[in-house]
Amino acid sequence: MKYPQYLHSGATIGLVAPSFGCSFEPYKSCLDAAETRFEGMGYKIIEGPNCRKSDGIGISSSPENCGRELTDYYCSEDNDMLIACGGGELMCETLDFVDFEKIKAATPKWYMGYSDNTNFTFLLNTICDTAAIYGPSIGAFGMEILEPALQDTMDIFTGKRSEVSGYDKFEVESLKDEEHPFVGYNLTEKKELRLFMGESEVNRLPKFSGIITGGCLDCLANLVGTKYDHVAAFNERYKEQGIVWFLEACDLNVMSIRRALWNLDRAGWFDNAKGFIIGRPAAAWKQEMMGLDQYNAVTGILGKYNVPIVMDADVGHLAPAIPIVSGAYTTVSACENIVLKYN
Repeated sequence: MKYPQYLHSGATIGLVAPSFGCSFEPYKSCLDAAETRFEGMGYKIIEGPNCRKSDGIGISSSPENCGRELTDYYCSEDNDMLIACGGGELMCETLDFVDFEKIKAATPKWYMGYSDNTNFTFLLNTICDTAAIYGPSIGAFGMEILEPALQDTMDIFTGKRSEVSGYDKFEVESLKDEEHPFVGYNLTEKKELRLFMGESEVNRLPKFSGIITGGCLDCLANLVGTKYDHVAAFNERYKEQGIVWFLEACDLNVMSIRRALWNLDRAGWFDNAKGFIIGRPAAAWKQEMMGLDQYNAVTGILGKYNVPIVMDADVGHLAPAIPIVSGAYTTVSACENIVLKYN
């Protein structure tokens, strides 16, 4: 696995929009505020041509434009790191226009984004053998007072820390809107992990380690069986270390979560799994349908591997989320909190 250099003082951050663009409020104001924050810290900012566009369908611009921007900016020597403008819906359609061979041959750099950006962070791991950061989009850094999760993220890509842990509370409903673009997280819910060994719930899990990868289940389920599915080769490369999977869902209900996991499972993706980290599901939080909830939707498929499963973890769309160095060798501890140590 190739690891990019950490961001240094005076470095240039490139912004790209292979998915959502910051073309309307509150995202425009958040983008402006984030740029001001980073520039005040001594960094330079370069925007890609699609960052403030909305002429695409489900993404900032046409798939051709988005794929070209992503390739050009990743391979460019004019920036030192890339941060996505946002998530979105149809980043998968850009993949035919991303030159993965060129990106694989380029000097590695950090790419950071989450949600729809799984279409690149995961493929950087599995196709290009390059680490990425599953973390916040640029607009999050525009909030008036940085939340601890955002500071942790900055400490990760600047190399100031190699260990992160979860947070005490989380939000279900964000207060951010056009009139309040810079508000912090609406931390109304107490975080309580649910821990399983196979299908059995336990109070504590043994430490487990492996190469961590994964992302948004909504996106991963679409990649199975396509020409972008290189997971079998990835599993083979890292069969000695094994794989720690982190998975979270955005729009999927509990039935869709189970179907998506069934799809990945039957494709052999989890053959070398050492453990699973399951984020709080956004649309399916506390949902029950015909005897299925967010827990047995997962354990009913993944329990057969008899490995640790950490559920309701600080990953995904219900903020705050720990930054995940996707592709890193990671040791996971889980009891009342979750701790990830990257090596």
